[in-house]
Amino acid sequence: MKTRHTPAFAALRRGRQNLLAAALVGVVAFTATIAYAADPLASWNDGPTKQAITEFVKATTTQGSPQFVPPEERIATFDQDGTLWVEHPMYTQVMYCLEQVPALVKAKPELAKVAPFSTVLEVLHGDRAAMEKLTMDDLMKILAATSTGMSVEEFSAEVKKWFAEAKDSRWKKPYTELTYQPMQEVLKYLRANGFKTYIVTGGGQDFVRQYAEKTYGIPPEQVVGSVGETKYDYDKDGKPFLTKEPKMLLNDNNAGKPEGIHLMIGRRPHIAFGNSTGDQQMLEYTKAGDGARLSLLVLHDDAEREYAYGPAEGLPDTKVGTFTQALYDEAKKNGWTVISMKKDWKVIFPFESK
Repeated sequence: MKTRHTPAFAALRRGRQNLLAAALVGVVAFTATIAYAADPLASWNDGPTKQAITEFVKATTTQGSPQFVPPEERIATFDQDGTLWVEHPMYTQVMYCLEQVPALVKAKPELAKVAPFSTVLEVLHGDRAAMEKLTMDDLMKILAATSTGMSVEEFSAEVKKWFAEAKDSRWKKPYTELTYQPMQEVLKYLRANGFKTYIVTGGGQDFVRQYAEKTYGIPPEQVVGSVGETKYDYDKDGKPFLTKEPKMLLNDNNAGKPEGIHLMIGRRPHIAFGNSTGDQQMLEYTKAGDGARLSLLVLHDDAEREYAYGPAEGLPDTKVGTFTQALYDEAKKNGWTVISMKKDWKVIFPFESK
């Protein structure tokens, strides 16, 4: 005898099927979550580089380990440009300063015919070759003209306004979305294991502090960077404020990095990440400490997914984030870990894995 199902029965059956489908989706999501929890460095390919990081963390955080590091001494330092986010074709802070020049020229029209401001206008009007004319002294003049002579609050507001609108020329995305997913995982992994994470950058300390917490989970007080003097004064209502002055206090690059670490942190890092000659002394300083220490360098060798530059290992030469063969050789000689972006990272940006 053929069984006839009523509409109510069919609806009940469909409901059970929907519940089953939802349950399966939940199981898959839960399994993925468990898998990620089991592998906090999910964007890293298995191999010696990933293993060096996980073994270091295990050795330094396991009670009874001969390499155990007390929680208060677990300091991790990270360069930013080229280590935590994209630095090519030009450092983000330099782009900020260049794009402030038109407003500066509008306020002071005479600067339109004065180098290096006239050169910047050429660059912004599409003459990218003009960028080669800008020397380091030129960039320092532009930095002073666009980032000093104002209160720290005014500077903060200008930077935040720029970041809300500015986008990278290649990916057409906000600069803060061009962080490296594998490095974001390392930051979280280290913090989950009791390490305090610091940015130690040659970039402007006040500049990086505007977005570091939201972008990397690193609060302003854990950003060490190049910094100029400030001047204490009162406004017309008697309210105190600080003005950014055009005089350098700390150039937090090269030897300035370990000097800044000592000045601002007061403890030698147990693990440090960099990507260029500007990070050499920080990595040397880290590795020279007692006990377990790990120094790592990111090598940009993936032109397809990001950029390729060195000139280490025959990669194209560059003035931005230079990684020389001499630095590569020092890393290999002294037991530093070189991270190959091409070989060690499954994905580069967070938006790739979505």
